Amino acid sequence: MSRQTIHVNYLARVEGEGELLIDYAGPKVEKVHLKIFEPPRFFEGFLLGRDAAEAIDITSRICGICPVAYQMSAAHALEGLAGLRLPHAHHQFRRALYCGEWIESHVLHILMLHAPDFWRCHDVVELAEKFPDYVTEGLRLKRFGNRLVGALAGREIHPINVKLGGCYSWPLLEDLQSLLAEIDDVHAIAERLLEWIATFQFAELERDYEFVSLRHPDEYPMNAGRIISSQGIDCGVEEFENVFEEYQVPHSNALQCRIKGRGSYLCGPLARFNLNFDRLSRHCQDLATDLGLEVGCRNPFKSIVVRMIEVIYAIEQTKIMLEQLIPVVKQDRQPCMAVEMKPGDAFGCTEAPRGLLFHHYKIDQHGKIAFAKIVPPTSQNQLSIEEDLGCLVAKEFSRPADELTKLCEQSIRNYDPCISCATHFLKVSFRPRVEGVSGG
Repeated sequence: MSRQTIHVNYLARVEGEGELLIDYAGPKVEKVHLKIFEPPRFFEGFLLGRDAAEAIDITSRICGICPVAYQMSAAHALEGLAGLRLPHAHHQFRRALYCGEWIESHVLHILMLHAPDFWRCHDVVELAEKFPDYVTEGLRLKRFGNRLVGALAGREIHPINVKLGGCYSWPLLEDLQSLLAEIDDVHAIAERLLEWIATFQFAELERDYEFVSLRHPDEYPMNAGRIISSQGIDCGVEEFENVFEEYQVPHSNALQCRIKGRGSYLCGPLARFNLNFDRLSRHCQDLATDLGLEVGCRNPFKSIVVRMIEVIYAIEQTKIMLEQLIPVVKQDRQPCMAVEMKPGDAFGCTEAPRGLLFHHYKIDQHGKIAFAKIVPPTSQNQLSIEEDLGCLVAKEFSRPADELTKLCEQSIRNYDPCISCATHFLKVSFRPRVEGVSGG
C-alpha cells in the first residue's frame, strides 16, 4: 500500500508557529509530529531578578485569552510560600474572576473555533449564515464573560486588579449589580447552546487516557486542590515535578510533558469532568446525564459538550459569588492583606480553561525570583494530541483525502490548543507521498 503524508505547513491564525506531519501507509502510521517551531518567548527568563510580587502581572502577559489562570497560579504559589490564607471574600472574588475567564474562553473556542468543524463551515461567519440565532446568543454569552473579568479585574484583557494578598480594590457595586441582573438570561442562553451542541455528530474515537486534574474537597476545581489521575496519582501541587517531567523532542522547540515511567496523559475539561463529576452542581450533573454524557466518556470529540457544561457551571457559580461579594463591597472591607515574602520554593497549580497550569518559583532572601518554571496545559497535552492523530489515521485511513484532512484538523481542535497560549484555525495540505521521496 502506498505511503501518504498529511502535512500542515503552517498553523494559520495562531499566536505562534507550528506544523503537523503524519506519514502513514494504510492503517500503519509511521510518524506523527506536532512540530512547534516558534522561537522561545523567555517569560521565565524575564522573571529572574524581579520582585516576587511582579510575577502576577508579568505572567498574565503570556496569554490574552487566559491571563487570569497565569495570575492565579502565580498568586497562589507565592501566597502559599508566605503562609497566607486569604479570607473567604477574596476566595469568592478570585473564583468569580476565574469563572469569567472560563466563560469567555470556552465560548470563544466552542462558537468560533470548534463548532464550524461540525457543520463543514470554514469559519464562524459561515456558521452564522446557517445558525444566526445561536451565534448571536453565543456572542452575548462571551461578552458577559468579558464584562465579568473587566468588572472584577480592571480590564478584560491582561487584568490589573490582582495582587499578592488579594486585590487592589473591590469592584464597583453597580457593575456587580448589572452583571447579577443579567445572569438568569445568560444562563438560559447557555442551556440553549448546550441543547444545540448536543445534536452535533461526533466522530468515533476512544482512547484509554490517563486523566489528570485538580481535585478539591468541596468544589469543582479552579483555583485549588490536589493533583489526581484516573490511574492513582494523588499528590500535592509541590510534588508535580516528582510525578511529571518535561522533555525535548527533536521535531519541536516546545517542551512536551509526560508522567514519569508511564507516558502521555490528558488534562482539561474532559479530565475535570471525569474526575470531578460529583463536584458539579446537581443541575449540571442532570444536564450531562440527560444528554447521555456519563462519567468515563473517552471521546475527545465530545469535549465541546463538556466545555458547554462547564460554562453553565461557571455561570451558576458566578451568581453565588456575586451575591456574596455585593455585601463585601457595600461594607468596603479591606481589599488586600499584608504579605511578608519568605525565601524558598513556591508552587502553584490552577485549572486554566485548557487544563492544568503549573508554576514553580524559587525566591531568594531579598524577595527576588531566582528561578521560574511554568508548565502550560498544551505542553502537557501535546503527546496525547499526537497519539490521537495516530489512532485516528489508523482507523480512518480509507476515507477520501479531503475528509481525513478535515478530521485531523478537528481532532487537534478538540484540545483547544495554545501555541504561545493561543488557539485558532489550522490550514492543512494533504498529498500522496512517493516511496523514497520526502513529502516535506
